[in-house]
Amino acid sequence: YTLSLHDALPISPFNSHVVSALKASGAIILGKTNLDEFGMGSTTETSAYRATRNPWEHRRVPGGSSGGSAAAVAQHQCIAALGSDTGGSIRQPASFCGVVGLKPTFGLLSRHGLMSYASSFDCIGPVTSSVQDAAIVLSAMSEPSQQIDSTLQKQKSSAYHEHLLDIEHMTTQPLRGRRFAIIKETIGPGVEISVVERILTAASDIEDLGGIVDVVSCPTFNLGLPAYYILALSEASSNLARYDNVRFGDSELSRSEGMGAEVKRRILMGSYALSAGHSDAYYKRAQEVRSLVEADLSTKLKTYDVLLTPAAPTPAFRANEKKDHPLAMFSGDMMTVNINLCGLPAIVVRGGKVLVEDKLLPVGLQFIGRPFGEVSLLETAHIFEICTWKN
Repeated sequence: YTLSLHDALPISPFNSHVVSALKASGAIILGKTNLDEFGMGSTTETSAYRATRNPWEHRRVPGGSSGGSAAAVAQHQCIAALGSDTGGSIRQPASFCGVVGLKPTFGLLSRHGLMSYASSFDCIGPVTSSVQDAAIVLSAMSEPSQQIDSTLQKQKSSAYHEHLLDIEHMTTQPLRGRRFAIIKETIGPGVEISVVERILTAASDIEDLGGIVDVVSCPTFNLGLPAYYILALSEASSNLARYDNVRFGDSELSRSEGMGAEVKRRILMGSYALSAGHSDAYYKRAQEVRSLVEADLSTKLKTYDVLLTPAAPTPAFRANEKKDHPLAMFSGDMMTVNINLCGLPAIVVRGGKVLVEDKLLPVGLQFIGRPFGEVSLLETAHIFEICTWKN
């Protein structure tokens, strides 16, 4: 699909910090990729600029909201692309499109220039063809920011890619001594059998590489999805109040005319959760659940170096299959939202392919690490990738 002149994208008045940092490192910015409007969606079908298709099978979705970035990298249109991850919007499309997607620790990168969806969840991260490329891009983006950013932690910039070894310099069991845990709730009901099989195969590969893999239960894991949507949509209803076509937007349109159906649905749900008489029943309880989920995962990460889950409960599904079923769409984020609730880093790598209707489709494996443990997380994912990945 080629944009016509009247569809031309507006020119941003300034660059985000991460884009400025990339350009300062010599990167060439080719253009903008498609996404769900305001980052609200899991399929890139709710974009203001038409839908994006999955390069593996054009009748299927690329995931979302950063589906355009994942599709562009998967189709070799660029070396890397950026995405924003509020509840899995980098990692789920990376899984659907068979590429690598990194969500850094909340606060590691400056969000200056990022359009806010849910301010306590939003993260910028790279979508790339390899873990090494993700580490290189992360290194460039982690340059200190001079702009005011209340969520940015005072971390020193790091050359993450310099910690990654070539396969020729690895031992026969390069993951020896590292402890992994598959979260039991992510390989149970609601997850396609073919996806579970790929995750268990990946676990076997990790053991062959010297890692220790256990299966552990996180009783609060299934509570994360409803808590996330209450909190994220509540924050969105506040953040998007500025787009009233008076302060921001087209002054010739009403607010309802300037936004898509999915955006309006989420604003209304968030406004309801924050309304008088409902905030204690919904918003306050969701905050309490957030604390429980964070405590549960933090406890597991004291024992294990990395937690393992699928990146999504299914491979890429058909276009329009869930577009008119928002609850079914929301359930697709069950593997990713808990990481945003806790502010943890996570990376999705290729976990193999599964046969769906005579088509081989990629499945992503999610590695979850400790806060600001990107060096170790990238090193682990890199070892797994280069020792197991096959074209």
